[in-house]
Amino acid sequence: MGMNDTPSGERIHIGFFGRRNAGKSSLVNAITGQDLAVVSDTRGTTTDPVQKSMELLPLGPVMIIDTPGFDDEGELGALRVRKTCQVLNRSDVAILVADSTEGLGACEQELIRLFQKKEIPYLIAWNKCDLQKRLPVDSSQECCVSATARTGIESLKERIGRLAKTSDDKLMLAGDLVHPGDVVVLVIPIDKAAPKGRLILPQQMVIRDLLEADAAAVCVKEYELREVMEQFRTPPALVITDSQVFAKVSADVPPSIPLTSFSILMARKKGLLDAAVAGVRAIEACKDGDTILIAEGCTHHRQCDDIGSVKIPRWLRNYTGKQLRIETCSGMTFPDDLSRYSLIIHCGGCMLNEREVRYRMKCAQDQGVPITNYGTTIAYIQGILKRSIAMFPHLLAGWDETPQ
Repeated sequence: MGMNDTPSGERIHIGFFGRRNAGKSSLVNAITGQDLAVVSDTRGTTTDPVQKSMELLPLGPVMIIDTPGFDDEGELGALRVRKTCQVLNRSDVAILVADSTEGLGACEQELIRLFQKKEIPYLIAWNKCDLQKRLPVDSSQECCVSATARTGIESLKERIGRLAKTSDDKLMLAGDLVHPGDVVVLVIPIDKAAPKGRLILPQQMVIRDLLEADAAAVCVKEYELREVMEQFRTPPALVITDSQVFAKVSADVPPSIPLTSFSILMARKKGLLDAAVAGVRAIEACKDGDTILIAEGCTHHRQCDDIGSVKIPRWLRNYTGKQLRIETCSGMTFPDDLSRYSLIIHCGGCMLNEREVRYRMKCAQDQGVPITNYGTTIAYIQGILKRSIAMFPHLLAGWDETPQ
């Protein structure tokens, strides 16, 4: 991904839902202007969610998701319906594609119930209106379209735009923490776990965010930090580090200079940080045999000293002195039943949109399972959590100088 590309987690996710053969895929193709989804008269042609990153005016960068029919049947059909429900968890806007020649049935009513339950802004797109002499009501929540005749498509786009939460409404990563002209030091380890030839996504995003805030970003490796800090005539306004080197960076950065991590900033942006700070205390209650879930939003080739599957489990066991069971999940896979876990430690969520992260957080809270994240966990274990969240005063209530 280039620095100017919009990450999938920052795109508005627009899901298209409905029964089989309502014309979801045809409508997706009409909106995107591409043959994104396979179209056929055969019911159930779409067997898996199909997604496409694109620019959709007037919204800008979006993720379009076409889903299987919600009325699919049989054992495979049930799996497809489950995948459709998973798409609901990350949809910022839902489009219910209804066949105007058939009206709303039980399938559509159930989808509307789910939209409302999950508080997803939705719109009913009455498809195949070219086949109707008497058209359905065209209101603020409904519109008439024809995927084959290409009518009503621009109007549908405009209505989607009014429903969607744009990037202007979203919280910045770090730009709101600094002022124009400030210098921010970014500590970026380049080791065997670092991707070849590029920076990881949170690092790219923070750099872009700071530039847009008219601040200067100075990037250093952890063993260069002390020397670079000594060269500043005016101390930097902020230091942001990779969580894996939190302890060393904290020792090298004077206490008067604010310090946090990419992971903590990402958790804040995605709406997870408050729960992460509250949930990290559960580490103290860990007992022998407890199972901890470590969840990542992306899928990648795990290195020999991988942060999620190796380093954090090692630090947890060393800190607690307990025999802990560690389970992992990655990508869009997240367990429905969380009851067997004593704690969930989630990544920053850079590859997930805010709605997906908040959904996972709510699942944990509803089942009474504490949830935290990578950066918060590492800062806590290393005794520097209070310092790493000091710029967010509402999080400090109840914390001693040494959190542990």
